[in-house]
Amino acid sequence: MFDHQRFHTDGYALLRRAIPFPMLEELRAAFDANVVPSDRWPVPRGMDWLHAQMDLEPAVQAVCRLPSMLMAAGTLIGERFFLAQAEGREPLPDGGHQQLHRDLSARRPGDMVSALAFLDDFSAENGATRIIPGSHRASAAEANFDFNDESRSVHLSGQAGDILVFDVDLVHAGSQNITGARRRTILISYRAEPLYAAHLETLKLRNVRMDTSEHFDPAGVERSAAGQRAHR
Repeated sequence: MFDHQRFHTDGYALLRRAIPFPMLEELRAAFDANVVPSDRWPVPRGMDWLHAQMDLEPAVQAVCRLPSMLMAAGTLIGERFFLAQAEGREPLPDGGHQQLHRDLSARRPGDMVSALAFLDDFSAENGATRIIPGSHRASAAEANFDFNDESRSVHLSGQAGDILVFDVDLVHAGSQNITGARRRTILISYRAEPLYAAHLETLKLRNVRMDTSEHFDPAGVERSAAGQRAHR
């Protein structure tokens, strides 16, 4: 699993091989079958990315509810939370570069968590995410972070089936897909329960079609994850 204290300190965890191997081909096929051109989303998306509308796919919903995923999200959020969004993203060849940035919490630090479920192997060569560990809490230095300063950035790498879970205030960015190798991901968002009303107001704007009414309790998902490990 992961070290809870380090998870809070670093602001992220990389869950290795969290997606069962047999699910990967189904998820890749779902991604490719549901690509929607960038200009046909309610808010146009970046033209150097593929964007897939995947939130109604049963396999995607299963990934979003993996016990390890819910436990990681609950650990960071620290109160009842809900699944807010799930969509596919892939940087096109030579595309995908982003400046370092924060996605920003809504009402309080830690009230939103993002996850990237990797459907292909990922590295610096095919546009993997880079992060600044520990940059999610506003010390004086982090509050005035220079997003052009790449000196502390860490390029993640790993295998298909890994999942990156991170606090939305963690400084991060996508990178240029230099080789053009496929790097499909599912971008997943979890949010604290007090954000639910605001979430409902923007469903159409974000093209969210799935039912988001299920809410999760951190203690409950941790017990569920522990029980699953005990029965292995």
